[in-house]
Amino acid sequence: MSTLSELLAQHTQLSGAAVGHLQRVVAEWQLLADLAFADLLMWVPLDAAEAATDFLCVAHVRPTTGPTVHPEDVVGTHAAEPEYPRLRQALQQGDILRDEQPRWLLGVPVRHEVVPVRLGERLIAVLGREANLAVPRVPSPLEIAYLGIAADLCQMLADGTFPDADTTPERHGGPRAGDGLLRLDADGSVIYASPNALSAYHRMGHAADLRGEQLASLTRRLISDPFDAAEVAQRIRAAVQGSPSTRIEADAAGATMLFRALPLRPRGASAGALVLIRDVTEVRSRDRALLSKDATIREIHHRVKNNLQTVAALLRLQSRRTANPEARQALQESVRRVASIAMVHETLSISLDERVDIDDVVDRVLSMVAELSGAESRVVVRREGTLGILSAELATPLVMVLTELVQNALEHAFEPGRKGEVVLRAERFAGSLDVIVSDDGCGLPPDFSLAGAERLGLQIVRTLVGSELRGSLELHRRQPHGTIAVLRLPLTTRR
Repeated sequence: MSTLSELLAQHTQLSGAAVGHLQRVVAEWQLLADLAFADLLMWVPLDAAEAATDFLCVAHVRPTTGPTVHPEDVVGTHAAEPEYPRLRQALQQGDILRDEQPRWLLGVPVRHEVVPVRLGERLIAVLGREANLAVPRVPSPLEIAYLGIAADLCQMLADGTFPDADTTPERHGGPRAGDGLLRLDADGSVIYASPNALSAYHRMGHAADLRGEQLASLTRRLISDPFDAAEVAQRIRAAVQGSPSTRIEADAAGATMLFRALPLRPRGASAGALVLIRDVTEVRSRDRALLSKDATIREIHHRVKNNLQTVAALLRLQSRRTANPEARQALQESVRRVASIAMVHETLSISLDERVDIDDVVDRVLSMVAELSGAESRVVVRREGTLGILSAELATPLVMVLTELVQNALEHAFEPGRKGEVVLRAERFAGSLDVIVSDDGCGLPPDFSLAGAERLGLQIVRTLVGSELRGSLELHRRQPHGTIAVLRLPLTTRR
């Protein structure tokens, strides 16, 4: 299904400003649908607004507070004038229109209302408000308050004053109507508070009823931080005076609350304000726990890296004091292996999600291996392609395997002093990663077998590929000369 922007671009000639306004309406209309207990359908004319006879539904939202009218998807459907005459009338008159009698849709009585959407001096769309009347309800104070606020917001939509162009949807998503709702009069006093709003203020330390309270002053007294208290109070007062605001969090009595205040000014006259409140104490507690856990994990990686670097330094010092060439070479190989693991942990120590940019680590490891290659220093080592971002569980064994393969090529493929090239080429697919390490050296012995290889490096590679990476490795001769190592590992979730 096409997005709102795609449908508008394909079927209308609306300006960028008009498209932006409709996107703001869609960003806000879940709140409006919940308050109205109704489905909302956005209809746009496919020809001149003043003479429109065909409309296209470009967006649809269902209420979470009541039954839907349209269980099926209606986005992309057309409404011609004979079937929906009110759509063109709403665009021509600029008024909210309502059918006198319910219509029947799929055996369900439906109350229809149309709300013109205004931007400046132009009417650019029509909002269909359709309520399912199949389930009779005795009007409660909550329902009466919801419907009254919905009526004010719909009128502001027709006036062109809702939603406000200066507040972007990304900044003020939530809270929802069901989280906690308060209606204020033109003086800022509470005239209705939903049960969830009462519970939220009880958690903040106010045990009495809220009706008749000056909400801005009361909230300021309850919030712990004086700066947050002043900011929340100012936003509530600003909404009463006609200025919308973005959401804000504040702590009170050990609870964390999310506030948002909206002005109610139908036909330009002050009708008070809508204040939404949500208790996010548990959510923020989990967020803080996750942040603490992530920081602990990063600190562990940092300490492991430091310890590995210390081990590498000790091994390097020991190799310099060793007279036996074979022992010195073994110690140098150990230094290289420990250092490559330390590089992975260094990257993880600054990562926020236990994922590693393998390309950066591999480049540093290849540079280190080339520097330690001694007589093979005339061989060029380079990387082609991108390995990408991988999880921590793959990063360490993969870096170890690639280090061993490159080191093996540098040690055994070229005679001392000979020029050559070792290329690490990566090809990443949706579910797998292929890494090919090739050289233009002397090639493999005729009787070579990876399974029977006795070199420590290849034994490490074979073990890591099979047990940690769960992949496959093949080594074969390259034409006209040289060796190719093909590593393939799956990127699916490990269990």
